[in-house]
Amino acid sequence: MLSPSEETLFIPLWCRALASTKSSLFCDPKAVELVHTIDYDFSLIDARLGPIIRLASVARARLCDSILKAYIAEHPSASVVDLGVGLDTGFYRVDNGLIEWYDLDLPNVIALRKQLLAETERVHSIAKSLLDISWCDDLINMDDGVFVLAGAVLGYFSAIELKPFFSMLADRLPEAQMAFTAYSPLGVSLINKSLQRVGMMSAMMKWALEDAHDLTRWDDRISIIDEFSFFQDIPYDRAWGDETIRKIRSIDEHKGMRVIHVRL
Repeated sequence: MLSPSEETLFIPLWCRALASTKSSLFCDPKAVELVHTIDYDFSLIDARLGPIIRLASVARARLCDSILKAYIAEHPSASVVDLGVGLDTGFYRVDNGLIEWYDLDLPNVIALRKQLLAETERVHSIAKSLLDISWCDDLINMDDGVFVLAGAVLGYFSAIELKPFFSMLADRLPEAQMAFTAYSPLGVSLINKSLQRVGMMSAMMKWALEDAHDLTRWDDRISIIDEFSFFQDIPYDRAWGDETIRKIRSIDEHKGMRVIHVRL
């Protein structure tokens, strides 16, 4: 049985699958396959999830894939750790045939994931909280670099929890790179309203980050490589409607939803 916060994993999966079948923004055949395989009623998500969050899930995946592909091009045998993996299918979108991939999530989620997506010689599961930094001991090969990916998971923790987490990462994985989603207070509000609409009120996001450089004040070993607003490279479609486009422009202007790329 998944907890309310764990159950949110169905939202980005549905959004990626929907975009893969109904638009040219994204291509994720594995997400489509999973949606048709899983015994889960996606109708509530489909009926109540607003257009902003649908697009945001896809935009975030596009950005993370782009950053990760660039890293893999320079580090073809890298180890990639997907924190709070849920039912993410990033490995199938970026695999070059050489990378080592680690799916990390809580035991309930990993158990579900193993039923749906088998481990392989290069895809490994770690059933731990991301705050349990002992997961670093589970990484087999770090000779060609480590990339840590955190989709939306960090938002479910508080700044009090995340400050020592980033420092522990810098301790354990020096020179690793990381990409993660960060939301401004406005972005957190939009996400939480969407979670309420689909009945996931007990899975509210906590962490809001106004300025990416706050991370360097947490720990001066962290350096900002770049940050990307979710929708900056998404071509607007008039079919979304003027109101949705206006909101997207406002989100980008105020850095409400972005992916931050750092070096530890």
